[in-house]
Amino acid sequence: MDLVNIKKVAELIRKAKYAIAFTGAGISVESGIPAFRGEDGLWNAHHPIYLEIDFFLKKPLQSWIKIKELFYDKLGDTLPNTAHEVLAKMEERSFIESVITQNIDNLHQKAGSKNVYELHGNYKKLICTDCSSEYDISFTDLNYLPPTCYVCKGILKPDIVFFNESIPKYAINKSYEEISKTDLMLIIGTHAEILPAAELPVLAKKNGAKIIEVNIKKSHLTNSVTDVFLEGTASEILEKIGEFLYL
Repeated sequence: MDLVNIKKVAELIRKAKYAIAFTGAGISVESGIPAFRGEDGLWNAHHPIYLEIDFFLKKPLQSWIKIKELFYDKLGDTLPNTAHEVLAKMEERSFIESVITQNIDNLHQKAGSKNVYELHGNYKKLICTDCSSEYDISFTDLNYLPPTCYVCKGILKPDIVFFNESIPKYAINKSYEEISKTDLMLIIGTHAEILPAAELPVLAKKNGAKIIEVNIKKSHLTNSVTDVFLEGTASEILEKIGEFLYL
């Protein structure tokens, strides 16, 4: 473990005026949540058509059976890991201002993070495809699929971004706002290869922010925008950063 650079990063965070975190699937792998892409990704074992919006609208029951298997039968019992917890403590101590995440697992909120901007939504919220009424997943019995709206009886869908759906305007607008203010971006567990997430580190760098990358291996970001690369799992690196920040 590169303790010299980890200590350097802790000092950069301490001195930053407006630091933010940007997280992806790699931060949640240690909580038992597989990534969508990659060698052990979900799409190697399951066809992504079930999360295509047109397929969902045409065949909601088939989609919901797979969605329940992939997400709701598994995610409810997952717990934040050390990396999530350190980020929450960093926000509490004003070392970071917010978390922008590509994850839908709600683990940042479970850990205690308050300012979380979710580019791909959150599986715990459902939205009616007809009247746009919103529900917490706890109000729905997923033994009866597909779930329907109490107001209009329309089909409910997870409030996550399906294939061929747009990123929520609020999340992306807040993300761009955070990027415009940050002087240090802590990238954790993502290669940021999909737009619009892919352009966030580039924009931050153009605005003069220091880019810290935490990944288990180098990414396309490493030689293009990254100032300090820390190789390792999110938990082991964030735990050490937390120790240097006396969290």
